[in-house]
Amino acid sequence: MRHSSYRARAAHWVTLLTAISLSFTTVPAAADYEDGVNAAFAGDFDTAFREFSLAAQQGLDLAQYNLAILYFTGQGVDQDYEQAFQWTEAAAVQGHINAQANLASLYLEGIGVTQDVAQAINWFSAAARSGHASAAMTLTAMYRNGEPIDQDIVQAHAWAQVAQREAHPEAEEVLTGLEARMSREELRSARRLFARWQIEPVKLPWPPEQ
Repeated sequence: MRHSSYRARAAHWVTLLTAISLSFTTVPAAADYEDGVNAAFAGDFDTAFREFSLAAQQGLDLAQYNLAILYFTGQGVDQDYEQAFQWTEAAAVQGHINAQANLASLYLEGIGVTQDVAQAINWFSAAARSGHASAAMTLTAMYRNGEPIDQDIVQAHAWAQVAQREAHPEAEEVLTGLEARMSREELRSARRLFARWQIEPVKLPWPPEQ
C-alpha cells in the first residue's frame, strides 16, 4: 500500500483479549455478548464468533467491535477484511471510540474498503476529539510530516494538544519540537483551534459522501 509507512502509527487494532477485557469491564453486556467474552477468554473462538455475531446483529456496539476483530484476525472465522470493515463501521457510527480509530485505519490503508484518506482523517478526528489519544497522535504525525496529506504545522500542534489532554506519553515532547518550528501567530492559531474543539460538538462523518 502507498501509505504502509503509517501502518505502525495507524494500526489501532489490539489483540482480541485486550479488546474484550476493556469492553466487558466497562459496559453491562447482553447475554450473548457475555457468553462470547467467556468463550474468548477460554480460547474458544468458534463459540465467541457465534455469540458475538448474535449480539452484533442485535445492534450491540461492543459485540460489533469485537466481531470485527475476529474477522480481521481470522480467529474463529475465515479472515475477511470486508466483513471486518462493515462491523467496525457499524460500531463506529454508534459512537464506539476504538472502532472509530480502527475504521480510520482501514480507510487509510484501504483494507476491506477502497482507500480514502479524507475519510481516514475524518474518523481519526472524531475518535481523537472523543478521547482516543493514539488517533490524535496519528493526526499529529500526518500533519507534521506532510504524509499522506499536506503539511500543516498548526493542525499538527492542535492535535498534539489533544493527545496531551488525553495523556499520550509522547505528546509533551512532540509539542516542544513543534513549538520550536512555529511562529507566534502559528502558535496562537493552533491554540485557538484546540480551544474551539473543546466547545464544538463532535460530528461523525456519517453517512459518507458519495
